[in-house]
Amino acid sequence: MTVARDAFLGAMRRVASSVTIVTTDGDAGRHGATVSAFCSVSADPPSVLVCLKADSRIARSVAENGSFCVNVLKDSAGDLARRFATYGANAPVDRFAGVDVVTAPGRSAVLAAATSAFSCRLIELHAAGSHLIAIGQVDEVQVGAEPPLAYLDGRYACVSCDRPSTPT
Repeated sequence: MTVARDAFLGAMRRVASSVTIVTTDGDAGRHGATVSAFCSVSADPPSVLVCLKADSRIARSVAENGSFCVNVLKDSAGDLARRFATYGANAPVDRFAGVDVVTAPGRSAVLAAATSAFSCRLIELHAAGSHLIAIGQVDEVQVGAEPPLAYLDGRYACVSCDRPSTPT
């Protein structure tokens, strides 16, 4: 027996997550999409995973290109997150038009609006329900000091804490 879909979605809305834009570039072209399902897998070797809607252009492109970059957005990048999340008739023809990119052509884009970026070589793809889990070995990282943008309860939020956290 599984929990009802609406109950699951309601509970997941209460889980804050980082807002990322996954980019890829190669034979399948340059593509990008806003993704909230991202986490580390291992430090030995350094690897991360992202969950991509299985029937999406970004999932097909990551699979064909064999590489991707996870751009963790700065807390001021909500408009960029919305731009890369828009699909269908309202989606921009070129999501990258006018977007500052700080990598060489042919590599998955590192966005200037990222506070951290993880450039990866795709090592595994796993089907899981409506999504593909893409696991990448991290070949390069960029680390910034700006706080990340978060997603909580259906909207973008800034990460802040009024009091120091206490270790448990």
